[in-house]
Amino acid sequence: MVGSCIALDMAKNHTVTLADIDLNVLERTRDINNELTIKQLDVTDKGALKQIIDNHDLVLNAVPGFLGYETVKTVIEAGVNVVDIAFSPENVLELDELARKCNVTAIVDCGIAPGMDNLLLGYYNEQMKLTDFECLVGGLPKIRKWPFYYKAPFSPVDVIEEYTRPARYVEHGKEVVREPLTDSEYIYFDRVGTLEAFNTDGLRSIIYTMKNIPCMKEKTLRYPGHVEYIKVLKESGFFSNDRIEIDDKMISPLDLTVKILLKEWKLEEKEEDITVFRVTLKGINADGRKEKVVYNLIDEYCTRTHLTSMARTTGYTATAAANMLLEGLFQEKGVFPPELIGRHQNCFDYIMNYQEERNIHYVMESYRE
Repeated sequence: MVGSCIALDMAKNHTVTLADIDLNVLERTRDINNELTIKQLDVTDKGALKQIIDNHDLVLNAVPGFLGYETVKTVIEAGVNVVDIAFSPENVLELDELARKCNVTAIVDCGIAPGMDNLLLGYYNEQMKLTDFECLVGGLPKIRKWPFYYKAPFSPVDVIEEYTRPARYVEHGKEVVREPLTDSEYIYFDRVGTLEAFNTDGLRSIIYTMKNIPCMKEKTLRYPGHVEYIKVLKESGFFSNDRIEIDDKMISPLDLTVKILLKEWKLEEKEEDITVFRVTLKGINADGRKEKVVYNLIDEYCTRTHLTSMARTTGYTATAAANMLLEGLFQEKGVFPPELIGRHQNCFDYIMNYQEERNIHYVMESYRE
């Protein structure tokens, strides 16, 4: 859902090979740009993956989260630079030593969130002594539809992963682990209205890389009412991986749920979506004064290209980083989440300007005491 957007953007200035297990997805994307080379691929076949990426300068990894870690590892082992948006549950920073050994640059978690929020945090961590970081983010259908008031602009299995993975945040310098979907609160956004924010495990790498910041939190945004229905499914066992017997067949409730929700949550062709994003940073600036910096993004489906807002806001972060690497602006070797990229002024400016050129406008406001 995002990979095709990435491929089309990269093909504007580069020769691109698009690989996927689904031939229909490949052909549909090539119909938009017939200069794309398409190849059917199961990324779990590591030999086939290495063969396809051979003689390429860079890989952009947009597979579902449960395939992400091993795919990035295989690309690194092949000695190819990689930009990753898979958001795998594993700690990809553990591949740093391997990347250095293989002389590879890997930029991971490089979407909108995680991704752009990390980039902003890394940049302002160099400008201020930060005390607080909060990210609120959600991809939503423009038109609400009962019962879930939601459509998935990326893989439903990854959405469910957000609802089941324990949520971590940092409070007064200590890591706190909470159940996802907890601590719900209503927050108003201009042009959108009131949304519900709740705990998800979105901090990821910054728990390890930004230990100097005492308070850090990330929450997911949905239309009010969505969370209660998800809690009912979760508590009733619909997200369980434990197989149960039905008519002499063993099935996973989670597999069944994903099949059902894939249809229920699927964005129809040309159905419009929105992305809502707010990052708030607080701290002491260079003048010794308290300062609060807020970045807001309200982005909408592109009626000209018929690309979803989530595909654009996620994908163009990744393609910005990819082009930045290909142009030689960042040459360090190892595994780098975006907060370690954002601390470099030229890299920060490049990625922000790249998105502006694609009509993705992050609006900054600053408040000083």
